[in-house]
Amino acid sequence: MTATIHVDVVSAEESIFSGEARFVALPGEAGELGIYPRHTPLITRVKPGSVRIELADGKEEFVFVAGGILEVQPDCVTVLSDTAVRGKDLDEEKASAARQAAEEAIKNAKSELDLAKAQSELAIAAAEIAALRKYLRKK
Repeated sequence: MTATIHVDVVSAEESIFSGEARFVALPGEAGELGIYPRHTPLITRVKPGSVRIELADGKEEFVFVAGGILEVQPDCVTVLSDTAVRGKDLDEEKASAARQAAEEAIKNAKSELDLAKAQSELAIAAAEIAALRKYLRKK
């Protein structure tokens, strides 16, 4: 029997994924993280990008997160994100519109705070588009 680790990906609204996996990869604050069963405990921030979950049966599940927190225990991985979207539910048209709106907000920023907020929204939209394209290539 292959060793597995329980994985939960949760958004502010709902549980996006819950199940057993052989491996999880995601964008940590200091770079790409790979997590196998019995990983050392860890808590870190997650950057906007894709969470790739290799299921116990060898299939892959794919979730986009707009940043968040990762907690790793030897038998459990939890990703908490304000926004998380299943790969199959990503919408390129919506993400492109969000990117254009963020680019416009950057041009029209009246303060440092407005600029920082718009830059953050642009980074999330760009990461979502990149994640969608990566997901479509894997299909």
